[in-house]
Amino acid sequence: MSKTYAGARLRRLREERRMSQAELARTLGISPSYLNQMEHDSRPLTVPVLLRLTETFGVDAAFFSERDTARLLADLREAMTGEIAAARVSPSDLAELASRMPAVAQALLDLGRRNQQLSERLSGAADGREAGVDLPRSPHEEIRDFFYRRQNYLHDTDLAAERLAASIGIRPGEVIGALTARLSEAHGIRLDTETGERLHRYDRGSRTLHLSTRLRPGQRAFRMATQLAMLEHGEDLDRLAAEDFPPGTPSHALARIGIANYFAAALILPYTAFHTAAEEFRYDIERLTDHYGLGYETVCHRLSTLQRPRLRGVPFSFVRVDRAGNMSKRQSATGFHFSRAGGTCPLWNVYEAFTSPGRIHVQIAEMPDGQRYLWTARALTRHGGGWGEPGKTFAIGLGCEIRHAHRLVYSDGLDLISPSTATPIGMGCRVCERLNCAQRAAPPLGHTLRIDQNSTTFVPYPVTGSAT
Repeated sequence: MSKTYAGARLRRLREERRMSQAELARTLGISPSYLNQMEHDSRPLTVPVLLRLTETFGVDAAFFSERDTARLLADLREAMTGEIAAARVSPSDLAELASRMPAVAQALLDLGRRNQQLSERLSGAADGREAGVDLPRSPHEEIRDFFYRRQNYLHDTDLAAERLAASIGIRPGEVIGALTARLSEAHGIRLDTETGERLHRYDRGSRTLHLSTRLRPGQRAFRMATQLAMLEHGEDLDRLAAEDFPPGTPSHALARIGIANYFAAALILPYTAFHTAAEEFRYDIERLTDHYGLGYETVCHRLSTLQRPRLRGVPFSFVRVDRAGNMSKRQSATGFHFSRAGGTCPLWNVYEAFTSPGRIHVQIAEMPDGQRYLWTARALTRHGGGWGEPGKTFAIGLGCEIRHAHRLVYSDGLDLISPSTATPIGMGCRVCERLNCAQRAAPPLGHTLRIDQNSTTFVPYPVTGSAT
């Protein structure tokens, strides 16, 4: 078993609770010198100490996992591509920074994003565009990071939704009836249908919730549950969104909507019952969609949130991508390395899913750091309405670390032990470390290309010292 060194996280947790080393050492039943050695990574965290830490601070042992370091390192590598290419920063330096000083690494990432914004503004001015126009990060990107930092689980929100589900009688097959009764009896809201571009519209004056005739029953239930979250837990939505974003900003408004959507999923799929069904069905997504009468994407997204302490499901990563590789949803309870700049790996099975929509594709994938994952992917098409109207097609990916794969029905018949069965994938060609990938679309960073006018290789960008 590998040893756990997490001194930076331990020190940060202690400082956030405003405890001295002596106070924490007494609580843990160890000497201050021993605690000091653990905080400086001279000694690993032992299992008894980990257990006492989780009890003392109310955090899960995964808080001290190196997987968070892996995610942070992946972000650093992507943000520092230019410095790596110029050999000013080495990958080992970034690994050291992410491991020993995660707060400094995060600050560096934030500074890098601000620098990018400034560069875009200056570029706009140089091109003759209006000077002074701010080009901030997309609010939608900020909301994805909001949930990413929380590992896609909002504990208080989930509990509140489950309590409400129990009080109004949410059960499979009876969701719309229960929601209709709650909206009417508690808030005097009636339902109506309408045609047009909008999927839903709430009219405060007439207290009417208009739902599009295009919505399927599961989608109607989700919109109703979201409106109920806005009505009954508006202050909680404001408070949680304000943890990261100033009230009145677009990001705060989007965060509020995102949290309300989370509440809605937790309301129509209450945690304990859904977790029980998921375990019983071995995370068979199609059985779960039939059982609850909800859409494939809704069920996959809810599966990615099952991280309640003492009642955890399989920790999943969830993605939604289009044919061009644009990632419109990206949430994770694992250490999977998502690319923030687009251009994800073409060998990943989420793209193969477009070749046969409706069929679930299964893949064992291995990242460059050796971590392996079991991924399921399925393409879905949503039509806008009648014949000839444009629709939209996405691939939905759901993946977990290989150590959890045996709990999934999709692992049956697969060799989960041998690394040779895994497809080697990466974050994207810009930052991928796989030098001999024939699918590579960009030169690898930090390497000198081997250019020979008299020969060609199967690998599109051969480098000095690499095998061909």
